[in-house]
Amino acid sequence: MLCHRAVIRLCVISTLSAGVLLAPAIVFAAGLEGTVVDPNGLAAAGATVLVSDRSVIRATALTDGQGRFEVSDLPTGRYEVRVVLDGFGAAPVIVDLTADSVGSVSIRLQVRAVSESIVVTAAARELPRSRVTDSVTVVTSDDIAARQFETVADVLRLVVPGLGVTATGGRGGLTQLYARGGESDFSLVLIDGVRVNGFGGSYDFAHLPVGDIERIEVVRGPQSAVYGSDAIGSVVQIITRQGGPARAGGVIEGGSFGTSRVSVNTSGSANALSWGAAFEQLDTNGQNGTTTPSGELLSNDDYRRRDLSLNGQWNGTEGTAIRSTFRYGTNERGFPGAWGSDPGGTYSGVDTVSRGTNDNQVISVGVTQRLGSSVDQRVDISHTKTDSLFNSPFGESTSSSRRLTVRARTDATLRPGIVATAGLDLQREEARSAFITDSSFTEIPIERRIFAYFGELRFDPTPRLSVTGGVRVDHIRLNALAGDGFGRPTFNDQTEVSANPKVSLGWYVRPPEVTDDWTRLRVSAGTGIRPPGAFEIAFTDNPALKPERTRSFDVGLDQALASGRVVVEATAFFNRYDDLIVSVGQSFQDASQFRTDNLDNSRARGLELAVTARTAQGFEARVTYTWLDTEVLALDAADGQAKAGFAVGDPLLRRPRHQGSLELSFTQSRFSVFTSLGARGRTLDIDPTFGTFGGLFDNPSYAVVDIGGSLRATTALEFTARIQNLLDNDYEEAFGFPALGRSFIAGIRVATR
Repeated sequence: MLCHRAVIRLCVISTLSAGVLLAPAIVFAAGLEGTVVDPNGLAAAGATVLVSDRSVIRATALTDGQGRFEVSDLPTGRYEVRVVLDGFGAAPVIVDLTADSVGSVSIRLQVRAVSESIVVTAAARELPRSRVTDSVTVVTSDDIAARQFETVADVLRLVVPGLGVTATGGRGGLTQLYARGGESDFSLVLIDGVRVNGFGGSYDFAHLPVGDIERIEVVRGPQSAVYGSDAIGSVVQIITRQGGPARAGGVIEGGSFGTSRVSVNTSGSANALSWGAAFEQLDTNGQNGTTTPSGELLSNDDYRRRDLSLNGQWNGTEGTAIRSTFRYGTNERGFPGAWGSDPGGTYSGVDTVSRGTNDNQVISVGVTQRLGSSVDQRVDISHTKTDSLFNSPFGESTSSSRRLTVRARTDATLRPGIVATAGLDLQREEARSAFITDSSFTEIPIERRIFAYFGELRFDPTPRLSVTGGVRVDHIRLNALAGDGFGRPTFNDQTEVSANPKVSLGWYVRPPEVTDDWTRLRVSAGTGIRPPGAFEIAFTDNPALKPERTRSFDVGLDQALASGRVVVEATAFFNRYDDLIVSVGQSFQDASQFRTDNLDNSRARGLELAVTARTAQGFEARVTYTWLDTEVLALDAADGQAKAGFAVGDPLLRRPRHQGSLELSFTQSRFSVFTSLGARGRTLDIDPTFGTFGGLFDNPSYAVVDIGGSLRATTALEFTARIQNLLDNDYEEAFGFPALGRSFIAGIRVATR
């Protein structure tokens, strides 16, 4: 083991040294200037200009009121200039900069179905979206505002193909994400680069506000080569608003189910400082007052949430930047239990007592230092914690989790078109609960440490071809855990060493520099590992509970049509899962409904389709469809019985075979309207009261229609309104938990600049 560690350290040091030794001398050009205009030749103000070499973004700039921009202190070389502006785009402009020169470009935008964007999640460094080799979807703040989304879960449910979102009831109900047929704890969630998942990867998407979001990046497929555990199905990163011209904004709205939401935010820059801040609160009575099928009156479905976020950055001289983030959120919700479908006859009545409160906190600080013209060193330290209190008819219980993360990363441009990244990642996690005790009923912590080395090499030999390869080696150490005397055995110190590689390729069969109707092929393959979560460890009688592992492959084709006003994205994916962790029922001796064990092998395969179209008159349409086929391939039950009610050939839970959405919108300078349709096929689900122990049942298919619109009174004032579930359909995303019926929400949106 010591030899193994020494070899890895030597490789890391060698990589970093190579980056420094091969870095070219510092030679700066005078800069780059230019103008950006819209299709009518008018100045495009507020557009973001990306200046990149073949591999990474080197500089960004905003156009002023006359559409002008300028960038200074660029190293000499060849650059690609792109423009980010919602609804518009242009082929990259190639410019060669020589020493002591000022390059000049003029870019005329055209209407585009898919706009350019910055993407930081798919690779170790910032890339233009058009150069990313993975399956990625970017949702901007303009998209969120136009469709009046309330939470990140609403965005993911409707906009991103390949994702299944399941909520237990209305606002604030437990909301889980299933990416490409994987488990709900297979998606890593980052906020400005900070990991916010719980111990073991769990994350509740019900409480993520949208008031301060600049964009959401969703990368589908395993990303363990860079991010490690939790990132074996997808990565969802929320980028909050910071910097730019000083601005302030807010939303006040209210409507059905006693719902009210207030959100305020500000961002801007002053000399070397930039900032962003936001506060949001939401209150709703939920479905209180509704009569259940058994004739009871629902009275415990209310929900309230408060969120505060602060972030800032100081940009010093010679490439130094210091940034910090603070987030605090608290939410409280009643839990009436499952009161909808009850095919097993296990319904025991509405719970009028149970209520949960969660407090979440994120603190992070980071430093970036540029070394010469081609090497960047970045160090980030973050601490996250969650404290939960739950009151039930059986009394009060508490739980908490803590994570400290230290991440160091070095990026080096070895030569034009070749970028290397290497780094170290240290995580210390701890989880506690009133239910996690030793044999004397004394609460004990579950503690884990992860120490990882990772490296990535990006090779862009031509503007048409990009190849990325990476590997990460995780040392996962679970501290000893005493048995509880009721089935959980004593766990000694355990160490798991896992190497997970990934490779991806993007090739423009027809590049955008040559034709607006470009064609791009994407291929990626990788592996991943997810060690058991806290409750999976705490409630098992299997001393050999294994980590979950994945092997994944996907191939995609993106095609632009009608001069880029229509874009078709198609991706086929194939995932193999080993040792999925499930709760097993009482068909096993000495097992209870809470015990966890491994399913030996299962798989998911499918097809993601997305078609986006936009016209110069302001019409936009987006259609998504996902076909998903999941199957349990093998069980390792010693007695041949089905685990947790599963049998070989069964589909995995809550994974619909068919799922899709349709969004239509029309936007003008003074008003906008939209409508959306979301549909899902039937799924296999569990008994709402006793879980898998109570049996497996079919959850019927459903479709939901929303409509809405906005009217701009002044440049700073806008009125909004929407109707959700227009047809008042009865449906349940999670079996036994009815979704909200028809509701009307109206509000006022203010923005100043």
